[in-house]
Amino acid sequence: MCLCCTYGALLVQTILFANASESLIYKQAEMEGYNSLQNMQNELYTYFFGIESDIIDIYNDKTFLKDISGDNDIDILRDEYYSRAKELVTNTSLLENGTLALYLYTDNHEIVSVYRKFSTPRHNYPKDIYINEEEYNSYKVKEYVDSEDNQMLISGYYNQGLNRNIIRFVVKIHNINRLDEKAGYVVCDVDTKAIDKIMKKYVISDNTYVWIQPMNDSVIYVIDNPAGVNEEIFNSISNKIEIAEIDDTASIVEGSNVLFAVSQQKYNLSAYTIMPKSLLQQNQIILRRNMIIIVLILSVVLILLFLYITKTLAKPLENLTSTVAKISDGDTNLRVAYTGQDEIGKLGNEFNHMLDEIESLIGQEYENKLLINKAEYKALQAQINPHFLYNTLDTMSSIASIQNCEIVSRLCQSLSGIFRYSLDMKHPYSTVAQEINHLKNYIFVMDVRMGNVIEYHFDIAEEVLQDTIPRISLQPLVENAINHGIKNKHGNKKISVRAYAQDEHLIIEVEDNGTGFDTMDMNKRLAENDMGLMEEGTSIGIYNINARLKMLYGEEYGVEVYSELNKGTTVKIYIPRKKIDEVFL
Repeated sequence: MCLCCTYGALLVQTILFANASESLIYKQAEMEGYNSLQNMQNELYTYFFGIESDIIDIYNDKTFLKDISGDNDIDILRDEYYSRAKELVTNTSLLENGTLALYLYTDNHEIVSVYRKFSTPRHNYPKDIYINEEEYNSYKVKEYVDSEDNQMLISGYYNQGLNRNIIRFVVKIHNINRLDEKAGYVVCDVDTKAIDKIMKKYVISDNTYVWIQPMNDSVIYVIDNPAGVNEEIFNSISNKIEIAEIDDTASIVEGSNVLFAVSQQKYNLSAYTIMPKSLLQQNQIILRRNMIIIVLILSVVLILLFLYITKTLAKPLENLTSTVAKISDGDTNLRVAYTGQDEIGKLGNEFNHMLDEIESLIGQEYENKLLINKAEYKALQAQINPHFLYNTLDTMSSIASIQNCEIVSRLCQSLSGIFRYSLDMKHPYSTVAQEINHLKNYIFVMDVRMGNVIEYHFDIAEEVLQDTIPRISLQPLVENAINHGIKNKHGNKKISVRAYAQDEHLIIEVEDNGTGFDTMDMNKRLAENDMGLMEEGTSIGIYNINARLKMLYGEEYGVEVYSELNKGTTVKIYIPRKKIDEVFL
């Protein structure tokens, strides 16, 4: 009777559970597909925002902004800023992000400067995107520039020479004196390798199409579908999106297929995926099969277990249960009497041993609880989510930009870049280009804070831009120069940053025209590399950087300081030249 009741209850429960769960499982599978697309969009947003941050570095060139905002002759602008596009690419991380071509235009769509990574018959990038508007999809750029939209445009075109799609970013340049007027714009064409790498992580199977496409524009990039499944549906939907015939694409069922779409919050760009409904229903089929198998297995196990228990284990188990109940009521001195050689006897022995161990551990329980509570409190204190900080700063930047508070928007972007760079502990090394970009973000924040009272000069050799340097090595030196070097100086305050190669070594110098000081004691401490110096005194950043350099490269490398009273101070970093692929081998 017990076996039949158990089996019947199990069977009824299995049927009810399967019927109630199938709909839920399908919705969960549908939500997983949507969440996968959302995660892909979040990662793409980070990549696009990095591109935009590098492009708007053009605003640091006040002379160029002033000239392009004026009524200067186009030929004069072209002669004066012939290499400005190349400088923007090489002085930021645009080159590392796969930039193939970059164009600077006036608001009248006249080309000022152009950078092309290659210029061969096969790798052909136009000198002017308006040479063939249909081939290079440049009419979309013109529509965007002539509109009132100030968000970065993301578009693309198919490069016949490369036989692949190119993604295009367009950012408007506003008049330096009147921010509501356009002065020009930047067009940046980027390789889709980075996009491909991101999107492939979120392809569920070979039967799905995954692509990104702006509304009222052509497909920017689509992941190859080896099986060629649903190609007609993909072409139909992408064509409707291109002519803006589809408004709500959150979840559309097309026959035996489901379309998911997720839009970017900032950019006019949506991600789409088409997958068969059968893919979402796989878990339902697996559930039914597993439930049947479980029922059969449990039926056999219950029969065997019931027979064994009724014959051999019932009485000892009842005695053990009775003893345990008495112990649980508070009689902790009681022990199990049955300690035979069978399973119940072994359980009794182990239970008695457990009680003895419990008594010996009671004295330690209070202290352990205190330690655990303390550790949990510290863990809660440490739960700072840097992404909340990034997203907050990005939101503040967007709001400030919409409100035409460009200085606040730029300040938020710089702070976001500083925090992203400083809190990235996964990569101990960085490039000189990235360090300079981080330093410029810091300088911009300090200029806003101090009122632009310091003049900065950068002299960075192009050949060392991709050389590696330990992360956060330059910003503390500039910070020391501001706080200790020129803080008490009257008149013009200048800080210069230089980086160049000397044989097989990388030299980086930070120089100020401050009050200067006697460097003998400091250089002696730097040579001794006493780790205790990082816990006391001033110039902790210099001692920290020196210790890291010696630890990574050897005792012959590190930091040296040169100074003359009332003339200024120079801090020099001396390390071997290495590329990123060399330090991560």
